[in-house]
Amino acid sequence: MEVTDLLGLEADIRIPNHYYERNEEEIVARIQAIKERMGDRLFIPGHHYQKDEVIQFADARGDSLKLAQICAEMPNAEFIVFCGVHFMAETADMLTKEHQQVILPDMRAGCSMADMADIEQTERGWERMQKIWGDSILPLTYVDSTAAIKGFVGKYGGACVTSGNVKKMLRWAFDQKERILFLPDQHLGRNTAFELGVPLEHMCVYDPISNDFEYEGAWEDVRVILWKGHCSVHEKFTVEHVKHAKLRDPEIQVIVHPECPFDVVQASDFTGSTNYIIDTITQAEAGSKWAIGTEMNLVNRIIAEHPDKQIESLNPFLCPCLTMNRIDLPHLLWSLEELEAGRVVNRITVEPSVAQNAVLSLERMLELS
Repeated sequence: MEVTDLLGLEADIRIPNHYYERNEEEIVARIQAIKERMGDRLFIPGHHYQKDEVIQFADARGDSLKLAQICAEMPNAEFIVFCGVHFMAETADMLTKEHQQVILPDMRAGCSMADMADIEQTERGWERMQKIWGDSILPLTYVDSTAAIKGFVGKYGGACVTSGNVKKMLRWAFDQKERILFLPDQHLGRNTAFELGVPLEHMCVYDPISNDFEYEGAWEDVRVILWKGHCSVHEKFTVEHVKHAKLRDPEIQVIVHPECPFDVVQASDFTGSTNYIIDTITQAEAGSKWAIGTEMNLVNRIIAEHPDKQIESLNPFLCPCLTMNRIDLPHLLWSLEELEAGRVVNRITVEPSVAQNAVLSLERMLELS
């Protein structure tokens, strides 16, 4: 589903204005009461990047794949109200049973990176790549992608990856084919391939808008084809942020997510997935100093949970993930009250023809993880 489709749905199913006229105390009380009445028929997963006002109601907190897997382990949950973004709810729908319904409180909660690779662009690009390199390419996609892209990858023998298992998955992919197409985040692909020993000059970038490549070398030297996509949050971190943090306090340690640009990752002390960042800070010595390069809601939560350490955002002027922040208390309450009234709003479903190959790409990853 594309952004335009989401906007169309929002026009048809709009939250009533009176939900924004209620005070927070009343909304919180109503949500809690509904959770108690519905019991285990209701399950609310909350992504790490959610606001605190929402995450307080999460029955499980985690990254997108972990939450979808937890949903699949909750057979009594008839209704899964996913506090995340659209592609995460899609994955939950594909991994859960037919009797379970996945709801997204606000259909505008999308992901700019996932939307940077649509299926039409991908099929067009794949056709061009086949003409250049033939049957020597295996596609991989970050889980932060639409079900349609996961299905494309599954169809052509590829798999999904997470920021936690991406190195293992790239090694596996290189055992299968000579080249890799990495969707949709160029930074995660570049950072990981370089760490595994692939020189930058053996990577090219495919631009889906121009249907052309950003590359000056010989075609036969290409090992990794990077889709020209990025995370709008992590791309806002720069080398200047790292230099400034180190200049201001030489004892500070910089830890960033691998969705950050290549030069930022190279300049940092540590790089890893969201769980890696959380675990590293948790296990760090009291009094240690950290600058974290990832989403602001998560950074603020880490700061609050570790008062014994000096922690700050690598970019203090960074905004939280705006699409993730679409999920708020009024939307959460509205979706829950509609459920209690017997009306399911904003249900997320993936067509079986798409889900079949998409699940295949997820299963290949899970078998290797």
